[in-house]
Amino acid sequence: MRWIPSPRTLRARLTAGLLLLLTLACLTVGVASVVALQGFLVQKLDQQLIATGGRFAASLEHEEHPDADNGPDTRGQSDHTLGARLLHGAPTEAAVVRDDSVAPVPLTTADRRALAAVPADAKGRDVRLSALGSYRVVAVDGDDGDVLLTGLPMRPVEETVHRLEAVEAVVFGTTLAVTGVAGALWVRLSLRPLSRVAATATEVTRMPLASGEVAMPGPVPDSDPRTEVGRVGAALNHMIGHVGDALARRHASEERLRHFAADASHELRTPVSTVRAHAELALRHAGPLPEEVRHALLRIQSESGRMGGLVEDLLLLARLDAGRPLARDSVDLTRLTLDAVSDARAAAPAHHWLLDLPEEPVTVLGDEHRLHQVIANLLTNARTHTPAGTTVTVRVAGGAERIAELTVADTGPGIPEDMRTEVFERFTRADPGRSRAAGSTGLGLAIVSAVIGAHHGTIDVTSRPGRTVFRVRLPTGPPQGPSGG
Repeated sequence: MRWIPSPRTLRARLTAGLLLLLTLACLTVGVASVVALQGFLVQKLDQQLIATGGRFAASLEHEEHPDADNGPDTRGQSDHTLGARLLHGAPTEAAVVRDDSVAPVPLTTADRRALAAVPADAKGRDVRLSALGSYRVVAVDGDDGDVLLTGLPMRPVEETVHRLEAVEAVVFGTTLAVTGVAGALWVRLSLRPLSRVAATATEVTRMPLASGEVAMPGPVPDSDPRTEVGRVGAALNHMIGHVGDALARRHASEERLRHFAADASHELRTPVSTVRAHAELALRHAGPLPEEVRHALLRIQSESGRMGGLVEDLLLLARLDAGRPLARDSVDLTRLTLDAVSDARAAAPAHHWLLDLPEEPVTVLGDEHRLHQVIANLLTNARTHTPAGTTVTVRVAGGAERIAELTVADTGPGIPEDMRTEVFERFTRADPGRSRAAGSTGLGLAIVSAVIGAHHGTIDVTSRPGRTVFRVRLPTGPPQGPSGG
């Protein structure tokens, strides 16, 4: 059995509920009026039958002598009046008035049983005769020990009741149709404030609340606390206000942090360079240096270089966060990839490096230095987090939709599932101990994501044991001729 689906929206439910209640009310009124009318008409029939007193039925005893004095008495009898005389529980005569004359009624065995079952209590009963149909009859005791039965047809009552039912069906049907349309319009008008509240809430859900400065929508105008919708609107306004304040404080905190990172990086740049320069100068001393001093100076030089790289990364991220524009030149992505893979092959000869480049150069519009940094960081990430002997495949392809695609795939152990959503966050390390030992700052993929975003591109990663793929998509630039080197 297929159930009728229930309405989903509040407006549809309210309209359906209104129509259901009105239908029940109409049904109740209709049934009550039909029952009341039928009872009233039957009561009138009973009164009319009782008033006759069985006179017509008693006159049937003398039907065999049709003189004026002894014939059936039809005076005051309505057309189709039934008369029957029962003796010892069996009908002896039965006739019906037709056009002021009397016509005998043929009775079947079932008709005889039905007439014999009527008690002589002067109360109305319903019987159905095969030749006449449904009748309302009243039986009284006669003077000769017989039972006199008089009846009137139920057809006029039934026709009147059926006509009332037809009129009620038309009236109530029209009322339901008109009320349904009017009720739907009224419910829609009444719920318009709730629609505005829902539209405002939907607008908030579509806002990029994760980062950056967000302009919250204006307050909902329907905030009357005396109404249910007004209370919802007021609560939504308070929530929007709290969310807006929290976002503003978060944005201000992020701005202060960015300014601090940029200022700290600028301030650290000079002393780090000075420390590194002094270490290099001390290592160039002509005289012999104790082995411990030389080792310490080499460590100072190495760590100052690492710190210098960290400062440069922080400065780059601060510039990208501040929205500083990058260069917009036509860059040969295939040449950048070829150079970066050559550098990676020299840095990690134990890895297997495969290169898949198209026959024609693929050009993109962007900053050549930063795009080279993106490719280098992806390759560094691949060789740093995979063991020796891992195959790394780099592929460049130009799309028909003016999109260039760069993929870096490796056959390493993969990225842990709980870290796949955080790999592009700052200072994220898959293996903190090994990364620090290898000199990783946890900023490489964050820089990749920021630079790709500044180029209006996208980057995503898929990973499972034995295959990890970083996929970069960038808008292509105008065609470029052969590079001059």
